[in-house]
Amino acid sequence: MSRAPRPLAYFAFSVSLVTLVSYVSPSEARGQTMDVVGVRAQGMGGAFTAVADDATATWWNPAGLAGGAYFNAIVEFGTHQEPRTDPAPAFGPVPAWRMETRSLSVAFPALGLSYYRLRLSEIRPETSTDPDTGVRQDQGMTGVRLRSLVLNQLGATVGQSVGEHLVVGSTLKLVRASLGVEARAPGAASLDEAERLTADGETHSGIDIGAMAAFGRTRLGLTVRNLTKPEYGTGPDAITLRRQARAGISLSSRARGVAGSATVAVDADLIRTATALGDERRIAAGVEVWTPKRRVGVRGGLSANTLGAQRSSFSGGLSAALGRGTYVEAEATSGADDSRRGWSLGFRVTF
Repeated sequence: MSRAPRPLAYFAFSVSLVTLVSYVSPSEARGQTMDVVGVRAQGMGGAFTAVADDATATWWNPAGLAGGAYFNAIVEFGTHQEPRTDPAPAFGPVPAWRMETRSLSVAFPALGLSYYRLRLSEIRPETSTDPDTGVRQDQGMTGVRLRSLVLNQLGATVGQSVGEHLVVGSTLKLVRASLGVEARAPGAASLDEAERLTADGETHSGIDIGAMAAFGRTRLGLTVRNLTKPEYGTGPDAITLRRQARAGISLSSRARGVAGSATVAVDADLIRTATALGDERRIAAGVEVWTPKRRVGVRGGLSANTLGAQRSSFSGGLSAALGRGTYVEAEATSGADDSRRGWSLGFRVTF
């Protein structure tokens, strides 16, 4: 990479930041949750936008591919939901969501290919006007709306260096979305029932963009997803994958990249995201530590909603080497009864 004066690099990153954020409007922040992909990312509580140095950069930050290994391939699956416990039968169903993920991603420093499958199941009581308070005090509830959204996404990710310190990247994707919606009596509503709903799907193109700036041990990251806001269906049950934006900062123990033995990171949503439990804007902090020969990696994190009910959750993860450059990875997330819980498993090959 050609060298550029440090003030010029800061200026270039600032211009890229302003350009990306100019596409973001708080009134458009509607869509599926962003931080449910990636075993390492979730093990760090979702603080991964400025870390993203493996193949899951195709989801978290397309610009992160430039800071990763020469080759990286990851297979992952997992499930997460809120609230973490089911309500007592006497109270009936409360607003809830569950996300199941399956993914395969392959990445080189400037090219990534990925497939993500996400199933989002939701319970939305029809008479609830304040999802944060639930329906336990709503004695007039007459029905519950179940929703199942299945997304199958194929993506191609590319990145481009701008001077010595800045990389910008994008993921061009084809997304097939299938939505099932059905009203049920309260006694017949559950997330399991929502998962059984089926519907015809539509396929549209989309784009995610990101930027990553590195200055010594510090990296700054920014991601905007669903830039073109693809729309599916018509009428009251039509859905739009709304824009989502997240920024992050990380500090590594090595002067180049984030491949050091220790990394600390913080992420924050820039706009609101609508969920079955109400609008949320999350902030996350995490840490990752590796043994000297990178045989074992340990990570932990904290994530919290900054709107309405806090709904904090804690997470932890582990990577164990099966051989040189081959890892099995796992994470678990938990918290209070009204917070997120879940788990993910993955297999990663890197060299």
